[in-house]
Amino acid sequence: MKKIGLHELRKMYLEFFEEKGHLIHESYSLVPQNDKSLLLIGAGMAPLKKYFTGELVPPKTRMTTCQKCVRTGDIDNVGITDRHGTFFEMLGNFSFGDYFKKEAVEWAWEFLTERLEVNPEKLWATVYYEDDEAYNIWKDVVGVPEERIVRLGKEDNFWELEVGPSGPCSEIYVDRGEEHGCGCADCKPGCECDRFIEIWNLVFTQFDKDEAGVYHPLANPNIDTGMGLERMSTVLEVADNIFETTVIREIITKIEEIAKYKYKSDSKLDISVRVITDHIRAATFLASDGVLPSNEGRGYVMRRIIRRAARHGKLLGIEGSFLSELANVVINSWCVGYPELLEKKQLINDVISVEERKFQETIDIGMDILDEYIEELKANNSNQIDGEHAFKLYDTYGFPLDLTLELAREKDMTVDETGFKELMEQQRTRAREARDGSDNIGWSSQSKKEMVDYENSFVGYELLADEIEVVAIYHEGNSVDKITEGQVGQVVLKSTPFYGESGGQIGDTGTIKGSNLVAVVKDTQKTPNSTYYHVVEVTKGELSVADVVTAKVDAFRRGAIMRNHSATHLLHKALKEVLGEHVNQAGSEVGDDRARFDFTHYEAMTPEQIKRVEDLVNERILESLPVAIDEMSMPEANEKGAIGLFEGKYGDQVRVVAMGDFSVELCGGVHVDNTAQIGVFKITGESSVASGVRRVEYMTSMSVLAHDINLEEERKALAKVMKTTPQELIQKANAINAELKEALKEIEQLRKEKAAESTQDLFDNIQKAGDISYITKALKDIDANGLRDLVDQIKDKIGSGVVVLSSIQGEKLTFIAGVTKDLVGKGYNAGKIVKSVAQVTGGNGGGRPDMATAGGKDISKVDEALSKVKDFINS
Repeated sequence: MKKIGLHELRKMYLEFFEEKGHLIHESYSLVPQNDKSLLLIGAGMAPLKKYFTGELVPPKTRMTTCQKCVRTGDIDNVGITDRHGTFFEMLGNFSFGDYFKKEAVEWAWEFLTERLEVNPEKLWATVYYEDDEAYNIWKDVVGVPEERIVRLGKEDNFWELEVGPSGPCSEIYVDRGEEHGCGCADCKPGCECDRFIEIWNLVFTQFDKDEAGVYHPLANPNIDTGMGLERMSTVLEVADNIFETTVIREIITKIEEIAKYKYKSDSKLDISVRVITDHIRAATFLASDGVLPSNEGRGYVMRRIIRRAARHGKLLGIEGSFLSELANVVINSWCVGYPELLEKKQLINDVISVEERKFQETIDIGMDILDEYIEELKANNSNQIDGEHAFKLYDTYGFPLDLTLELAREKDMTVDETGFKELMEQQRTRAREARDGSDNIGWSSQSKKEMVDYENSFVGYELLADEIEVVAIYHEGNSVDKITEGQVGQVVLKSTPFYGESGGQIGDTGTIKGSNLVAVVKDTQKTPNSTYYHVVEVTKGELSVADVVTAKVDAFRRGAIMRNHSATHLLHKALKEVLGEHVNQAGSEVGDDRARFDFTHYEAMTPEQIKRVEDLVNERILESLPVAIDEMSMPEANEKGAIGLFEGKYGDQVRVVAMGDFSVELCGGVHVDNTAQIGVFKITGESSVASGVRRVEYMTSMSVLAHDINLEEERKALAKVMKTTPQELIQKANAINAELKEALKEIEQLRKEKAAESTQDLFDNIQKAGDISYITKALKDIDANGLRDLVDQIKDKIGSGVVVLSSIQGEKLTFIAGVTKDLVGKGYNAGKIVKSVAQVTGGNGGGRPDMATAGGKDISKVDEALSKVKDFINS
């Protein structure tokens, strides 16, 4: 048997099947495309599903891939055993109605025995117990002795979904030797021991299962095979597990170097090494495919993996950030199979480093809080962390529930997951209510049901005015025949030039006029079933069902919306060019006077990045790019490189908006004919919306002009206040700042002198708790920095002791605790001391063992709180 490494094995496999007429296709993204049923790709055939079902035509009837996969179902076991992992690579060869069982079996045997030189006598095969065809191929064509062919049942050797393609499978096993077995004379594949390891699964998709459970033979059966790259590498390198293989061992070696710990020195710490080793591969590849940490969906998987790895780094004694160093090991090794890792190296490092840093900012405080709570529970003979505390750790300190569960398990505790989920749902409900607001247009549930029965079309791409029949009117939630002067209702027209709010673009406004009728269209909306309706106020006469009216869009306002919407497309592309291809739309709102665009990104944009994006958009505007709009099929749009919300729902035909060669997007909105019509583009703000989501606010054309005029007026007003001219405003501001700095220096000097006097006074109040010296004092009008300086000075002079000071500034109460170095070494902790003191006043806090800060609430209890210091020292 050849001793072949993981990267060489990947190359050999793909090249072997290329020789057999297969198209080598690079690994698909871990993010599923056009498949809402999957969160992440977890199997080699998953990205090819629509080729198997016939929904799409494959590029070739024979294909082979090495597909990167992530599965988190067993994440809690990763590290605890050496067999589980979240990230793996799946080698596969596929036939879409081309070859079938004979070729699949023969080629598998050829690759294993001739290319990899695996001893044929070590190989076993299993087949579905009714699949005589496969059994006979193994026995008569390949020549495997019958005693090494095992028939197994449906649970082991049959692949199926509830309905759809299904079929028997045949698995190939390697016999690792009796020393790995259970000692049973009849030990063979199917046994629960570790002697036989499955290396290749050949799935024969030959049936179409219907809803009644009947299996109908497929006219053109398919082949779907899967070989775990890491597992096969383990066999070829004669390693005990994947963590012992050469390339994965490189990651462990780097962990040993950073942690200054030798793997296999301590079974408990070895768990942490394996967790980090596995998780850093998953995080690296997820980041490469544009997955950013967040609190939802695949972003939550990413966050969980990074934070779990970071936490296990702490268990190994690693201080500070370290995961990006390990990511570089993965990048530099796996780039031979995935060259995009080198191209996206900066992105990968940034995503992982930013998330690790965020977690480190809160984990120490969160873990201290959790440890103290667990101690309280155990003191009360309770072994369950309630949902409220678990939710607070998540909401305030960024602890994923899974991390709380893991920490609880280590302490033999459980967590009230139901209570946590209830609080989580309450928070989501509050967020939805805040976002959605109230239904201010008066639809009753019944009227909404009636509304979906109307089918009307949008003609506003071509027309801004049209003669149209009124088909329905609603007033105060009820269907009516007419509305009269002064009344507001919802009007459905047979067709409409008014754009209904959707896709982030606001609805049109305008007028509806008729004989002795004037009505103002205040908004246009769409029901979930795409019925257009208009919020209308009659200002003259009456509007009745069956009237034929003139519906006219506010052209000036529509023009402004078009400019902003077209600018949104240019902005999206510019963000991708400046920040990276991981940027994707996460929401938008396109109005007439301004617009906003939400997008996936892991940190705040720098001023330089904002300017570069703004410049890029304005450059494309000045280039006068033609805007071409075409309808085509989704496959054609994909081939053209159109960007869209591919998890969204699209029909057979999609609308593609192309702005020169710069931007191509799926879009149903209204646009300018040429980018020059946008005029000018200006970013007015950049902010955070949610974890992993940023927001850019911007405007175009006349709004930019109005904005700049307003700024100029404000500049003149400010210059007047500062008694200078607008041209000399900056020089004046710099001069005032210089004067202010000098004044602040004098104030600081006076504060230090006052603090020094206070320090001497405090030494007259040194008290003893046993052998420990301590000082407490309630002060006034000293800010936190001044209080901290005072504590430092006292610590320097006292030599050995504990210092706790408080200060009241108006309604604000602050506590600072300090512990000298010698006492820290004996277990005294300023964080715990200041927390216990602050809690007397209803406050809380914490910090380092030598210096910590807390905030209080009840000022009347300051003296009582400080009196507890002696009790804490004695305890």
